[in-house]
Amino acid sequence: MGMLAAAAALGLCAASVLPSTAQELRVATSYKLLTLDPHYAVLNENIALLSHIYERLLYQDEALNLKPGLATSWKRLSETQWEFKLRENVRFQDGSAFGAEDVVYTIKRIQGFLKPPSGGFQAYAKSIKSVTASDPLTVVVETDGSVPTLPLQLSNIFIMHHEAAGFRTTEELNSGALANGTGPYKFDSWQSGETLKLTRNEDYWGGKPSWSEVTFRIIESPAARVAALVAQDVDLADFIPARDVEGVKKRGLKVESVSAARSNFLQFDLGREELPEVTDKDGNPIPNPFRDVRVRRALAMATDRQFLADKILLGYGTAAAQFFPNGLPGTSANLVPEPPDYEKAKALLAEAGYPNGFNLSLAGSSGRYPGDGETLQAIAQNWARAGIGVKPVAVPFSVFETNRAGGKYAVWYAGCSGEAVDICLNAVVASPDKERGTGALNYGNYRNPAFDDALAKARTIEVGPERDAAIARAAELVMADQPVIPLYHFHHISAYGGKVASYTMHPRGWTTAMQAVPSDK
Repeated sequence: MGMLAAAAALGLCAASVLPSTAQELRVATSYKLLTLDPHYAVLNENIALLSHIYERLLYQDEALNLKPGLATSWKRLSETQWEFKLRENVRFQDGSAFGAEDVVYTIKRIQGFLKPPSGGFQAYAKSIKSVTASDPLTVVVETDGSVPTLPLQLSNIFIMHHEAAGFRTTEELNSGALANGTGPYKFDSWQSGETLKLTRNEDYWGGKPSWSEVTFRIIESPAARVAALVAQDVDLADFIPARDVEGVKKRGLKVESVSAARSNFLQFDLGREELPEVTDKDGNPIPNPFRDVRVRRALAMATDRQFLADKILLGYGTAAAQFFPNGLPGTSANLVPEPPDYEKAKALLAEAGYPNGFNLSLAGSSGRYPGDGETLQAIAQNWARAGIGVKPVAVPFSVFETNRAGGKYAVWYAGCSGEAVDICLNAVVASPDKERGTGALNYGNYRNPAFDDALAKARTIEVGPERDAAIARAAELVMADQPVIPLYHFHHISAYGGKVASYTMHPRGWTTAMQAVPSDK
């Protein structure tokens, strides 16, 4: 029953700085909450913040394993039917009892009520044919065909209280007066883009929450978040830049970090016969060299990933050889980053017909991810040692996206994250196919039928050890072909003062009061 999902026990918010009280937690966050509608958009801002107020049937722990939430158990009755047993004695924050009708109401709201630009959660309910309450604490879900990952999909969905009057609009929910979940904290007040305040749900089914009040300030500037923490205006700050960690520690503050459930990587254009700005050393256009796997492997050999993690990310990154950090479900223990070998890389390039190397532009964003622009510069120096002439091109992310879509790049820096590693495999390196829903981020037009088949078969297996092993084997198969070069998993970094005894980081990067344990101070 171990599965993957988006965690229910986390959240982000913001609030004005108030005089500190013994049980008040004040948080500076980079996340900018845009709505109080728990079904409006699949954004980390909403996922993290609203998990204080609302809960899911299942949630994802810090190892990305699926755990019981409002559902205590779940099982597959047939190829198309699942049964979920719900937790007893749970009440919404208005005092009404939680039950199966609330789950039915929630699914129907997502499926049929919300329309674009909202309705991002519809992808998680798309496969559901019907949902019924077989008794007050049992839900039976009928799917349209076999859906082995239904619990994973449902674990992304916050449960709302059913109302006889029908579905509430996003505008109605944004008033805050209708915020009514089963979570550990109640809504108090909200200023969009600025602050949010929560109060303890004294009747929470999971026990009395640690903090009587939680106030969040949205501070988008990393330097300003650090300054607020150092000045003791807040007790906890998220997304601390690696360059500020030592200074924060010298101030007596504590720092926690975790490898993100994501990777940043280089992606090749394999679809076109000739590529922009890829030339021989005399500047003459050449056929697409990346179509030769020996070239792709040579460039991977010439990439010092440990240097990137240690120097560019200042030790707050983990060198990567696959999409998620090693040890998480679906990752392979056999995929580990190798140290660079420039002589072997040059020999492999010569074998592929490029004894003198060639020239190219390496594109990426600047300021989108930690160390992105500096990473391009470092890789240019790495590849130069193998005979490749590299012109780094770092531009604002919006410009990068436009240029990549317009076919202006031959090889570029990108990233992927998700609630499960197979989501990135399916999006980035599976063959593009709209009907099958594969290759949405496969901008390089890479195609590998053997991998497609292996991944598709792995995804038919119910989430658990057997599925994880099958996905890991598929990952090994595709990484041997090197369609991308995984670089690193950057770390999520948070810091906190003396009022917090400990803080548990989550690889999805969420920031919540539930992760913070109060000290005795």
